[in-house]
Amino acid sequence: MASLLRNSGKITTTAGLIARPGFQSGRGFDLSSFSGGAAPFSAPRRFQTTESDIRVDSHCYDDEISQKFSVLGGKVPYSSGMRFTSELPEEKVPCYRVLDNNGQLIDSRNFAGISKEIAMKMYTDMVKLNTMDTIFYEAQRQGRISFYVTTTGEEAINIASAAALKIDDFIVPQYREPGILLWRGFTPQDFANQCFSNKFDDGKGRQMPVHYGSKKLNYFTVASTIASQLPHAVGAAYSLKMDGKDACVVGYFGDGGSSEGDFHAALNFAAVLEAPVIFLCRNNGWAISTPASDQFRSDGVVVKGQAYGVRSIRVDGNDALAMYSAVRSAREMAITEQKPILIEAVTYRVGHHTTSDDSTRYRPLEEIEWWQMARNPLTLYRKWLESNSWWNDEAEAELRSNSRKELLKAIQVAEKIEKPPVGDMFTDVYDAVPSNLFEQEKLLQQTVTRYPQDYPSDVPVRAVPSS
Repeated sequence: MASLLRNSGKITTTAGLIARPGFQSGRGFDLSSFSGGAAPFSAPRRFQTTESDIRVDSHCYDDEISQKFSVLGGKVPYSSGMRFTSELPEEKVPCYRVLDNNGQLIDSRNFAGISKEIAMKMYTDMVKLNTMDTIFYEAQRQGRISFYVTTTGEEAINIASAAALKIDDFIVPQYREPGILLWRGFTPQDFANQCFSNKFDDGKGRQMPVHYGSKKLNYFTVASTIASQLPHAVGAAYSLKMDGKDACVVGYFGDGGSSEGDFHAALNFAAVLEAPVIFLCRNNGWAISTPASDQFRSDGVVVKGQAYGVRSIRVDGNDALAMYSAVRSAREMAITEQKPILIEAVTYRVGHHTTSDDSTRYRPLEEIEWWQMARNPLTLYRKWLESNSWWNDEAEAELRSNSRKELLKAIQVAEKIEKPPVGDMFTDVYDAVPSNLFEQEKLLQQTVTRYPQDYPSDVPVRAVPSS
């Protein structure tokens, strides 16, 4: 595998699905009760922390001293030798993979079974997502929409993770996960309506393009602020735990998000509260123009989970079967064991960061082309489908043609629909609009009426009644 984790060298791949535990096994930790007795606070806890299954040799401790330092999380061993821990592990965390570079199974025993129906829908939606990115990107370049973000190169992360989840699971996205919505039934027309901010946009035109949201599909509205969604994901997961729901929350973020304080707060929050949340990091090598080597010196993102006591795994994000298997297993652990899981999906952002970016200014074109050709997630997955006699060239041509026609029609329809009324800027926050907002809306209506040439003609302005 190419050295995507640039600062820490190449990583090995494995066909075995192995999650790293939240704590080092062996001697060293005993998560006993505070000070060996009653907790210093009398308030009852609704949920008890699960007991550690780590064995401890009692003769290794000075009971009197360890009680004084129980704030460290229990009894810890003492040593007369001064030894610092290494800044890097002796071995890199392996990357779980199911398909080899030719799209063939490495080991048929080490991935979740998948039906033909699910496998075919996964590929169909991956192609639709890729086609949508191409067409909507072109629409932005034509000036028909103001902004767009592609998922090119990360289709497997989007669709395979969505396939492994249930509709009752809540999605807290960053901004490069529209494939989850597509999988759950968000139509090309829904996507187009949002990007064109017309009156059928569920967000009523209040968000930037690609900042989707759907209450019906349990998909939190996208927020541009990096990693701010992760503490929210933990809180939502804890609420599911309190209500005894058979569901989890998945919080998506990029490698750049791991440099934000919200990421670290969220992991610690989730570990302590044992919330059923999956943190899914799309480590695509670049945080806009910042390479991974300028993001961290650790062995990628996966090792950060163990530091907070979160079970973690590194997965080949361009391998749809590996992503499906890992997320499906993570979901089961998160719900049945009521604990957080961290997944680092190693991939590559083939497209520009957004339509406001030109990635050829900071990375070589040859690098982009290599990932597009050698590790294209659609190509790898298609080869596996073809090896099962589930796909052929005729089906491919028909799918791409139909997808393109459907998306072009959605754009043509969306751009002809009028915008939401200006008055929607002042609704949906207060039960009764306060007087200051009422006056603002009235002033805006008067201004638009007086200077119509300065405002779009397709934005309705409703009359504001007298107060």
